[in-house]
Amino acid sequence: MRDFHLAGRSPAYATGGMAATSMPAATLTALDVLRAGGNALDAAVAAAAVLAVIEPHSTGIGGDCFCLYAPAGSGQVIALNGSGRAAAGATIDWFESQGITALDPASPHTVTIPGAVSAWETLLAAHGTRGLDELLRPAIRFAEDGWPVHDRVAADWAGALDRLRANGTAAFLPDGGAPAPGHRFVQTRLAETLRTIAKHGARGFYEGAVAADMVAALRARGGIQTEADFAAGRESAIFVEPIHAGFRGHEVYQCPPNGSGLLVLQILGMLEGFEPAPDGPLGPVRLHRHVEAARLAYRDRDAFLADPAQVDVPVARLTDPAYLAALRGLIADNRAMRDLPRAGEAALPAHRDTVYLCVVDRDGNACSFINSLFMSFGSGILAEGSGVMLHNRGFSFRLERGHPNCIAPHKRPMHTIIPGMLMRDGRAVMPYGVMGGHFQPMGQTLLLTNMLDWGMDPQAALDLPRLMPFGGRLEVERGIPRESIEALRRMGHDPLDLVMPHGGGQAIWIDHARGVLIGGSDPRKDGMALGY
Repeated sequence: MRDFHLAGRSPAYATGGMAATSMPAATLTALDVLRAGGNALDAAVAAAAVLAVIEPHSTGIGGDCFCLYAPAGSGQVIALNGSGRAAAGATIDWFESQGITALDPASPHTVTIPGAVSAWETLLAAHGTRGLDELLRPAIRFAEDGWPVHDRVAADWAGALDRLRANGTAAFLPDGGAPAPGHRFVQTRLAETLRTIAKHGARGFYEGAVAADMVAALRARGGIQTEADFAAGRESAIFVEPIHAGFRGHEVYQCPPNGSGLLVLQILGMLEGFEPAPDGPLGPVRLHRHVEAARLAYRDRDAFLADPAQVDVPVARLTDPAYLAALRGLIADNRAMRDLPRAGEAALPAHRDTVYLCVVDRDGNACSFINSLFMSFGSGILAEGSGVMLHNRGFSFRLERGHPNCIAPHKRPMHTIIPGMLMRDGRAVMPYGVMGGHFQPMGQTLLLTNMLDWGMDPQAALDLPRLMPFGGRLEVERGIPRESIEALRRMGHDPLDLVMPHGGGQAIWIDHARGVLIGGSDPRKDGMALGY
């Protein structure tokens, strides 16, 4: 139980159904769908569509989507990959011929064909009880009537001004700048596009006037995408076989590559062999072990993670318990690794160098859902006629001939957005996720270990301060004790104090024994968990 002398919030409790999203209006939308008889998947799609309007820097119909869905009583976890593919003309030969050796995040060359709308339609056709015509109504209303900009949204909007200005995105620069908290932001053209999708389904997005508008916006900036590329994107979302591994008596489920859920299983596999650290959840030993495991997993990601439809991704090798045990053996409690083994190896050489939401309905169906533009406002390229902001997920490609993640026609890039599902005894016990681009595997594993090693409820586990190794530094939030930071420095880490915190997250714990749902929503965002 939390200390009521300190700022914070208690977890949400309910018995009938629950939703947790990064904006109150989206959470309430999901609950409206549940109370009207829709299931968890219906509610998730409706909430995601609302977030695509009222949290426009994080998500939109111009982005991608992944989902894990656990139907009650089935013992199954269903995974959907709704990430888009590169254009047919996106060959490494073309980039080399143009002298392009690095991708610019504000460039049209980072725009893969958005997969979110394809994902929504595919999921609802297979497991929903409502159609897009009904579920998009709240989002259409928010776009047409406008909605107040919330505090975290305003802060992130201000941080994206350079990208928006670089691409001349005047419609997202009211009075020439970022809107202040409380500004009522209206998106009339996006409302019309959502109406088109509600009427015609995904075809209304990937074909016709909306697709032509997106292609025109990209080609005006030098892009090579075509209307044929968008037409092919209508069927880009596919069901895939999830990957999973045991941790502390539970099974952790993730979407397979090209997503980064593989890293969650690797980090947990390394930590599984340690007992909880003796110095508590914010002590230097606990933090150090987690950071070292993450460094090893992210190293493997950068070498191997790619589209398995086009290259071999050695998932079985990278999650093999023997391999992870060998990596664990490299982690010493008193010092940071100076050198890392080469990717895929476990012996040191002699010398060397997004929005997430979850829903549980009255029947116990659990949905873990993530939808993203990647960077804030994605590419910053707005298709003005249709009001669609286009993501920059292709920035994760490499322009390195022969690399597994090298850009190629119809290829999906390495992806950072990862929904999570925790199972026990064949039943879902927690849909969960932690946003924040590359931070997500680190964030998910911090959340899970906070709960399963330290006994925290979902809200407390999300509240706890975070850190992440990135770019040779150790990025730390302000809430981590200074004595822990100084101990990490003495071990050989290079701490860096963050201006903005790491990501955000949501989780709903399903207490089957008591018939109670327990939800948390990250204070780093503007959202809430709420049930009935």
